[in-house]
Amino acid sequence: MNGVDLFLLGRTLMKIGEQSLPTEGLGDQPGSARTVLIVVSDIRTHPGSAISEIVTRTGLPQSAVSTAVARLREAGAVVTEPDTRDRRRLLIQPAPEISSRVEQIRSAPIDAALAKALAIDDPSRVAEIIALLEELARNLSPQALSRLRD
Repeated sequence: MNGVDLFLLGRTLMKIGEQSLPTEGLGDQPGSARTVLIVVSDIRTHPGSAISEIVTRTGLPQSAVSTAVARLREAGAVVTEPDTRDRRRLLIQPAPEISSRVEQIRSAPIDAALAKALAIDDPSRVAEIIALLEELARNLSPQALSRLRD
């Protein structure tokens, strides 16, 4: 495995993850699911951030971050409040309660999308690969990205 292989594996895993996200009943959504997930991960790691701070950390355009925050607020995943030091800015926090939409997304299984991508119809083999992915996820949490930047 080299850096290119790892990058391409990551991209493939992202696509499988996107295919696993439930979209029924949502209609057309502005922005990409990938952007929303990057933004929500940043908010969970850095609660109380302003949009400009999320933009700086993620490298995403301001418009994409604003759109993602609006989607997350509508889904009940985040709450916003005015910055007491600068009323023009909003500070974004993870919602204190998990909304039904967030719970639906977090509980969506990956089995079908993974089996389709791997062209495997053996549920026990898919379960083995999911266990390997869970082990990798335990060792490479989103906080690993911040260690790369240090």
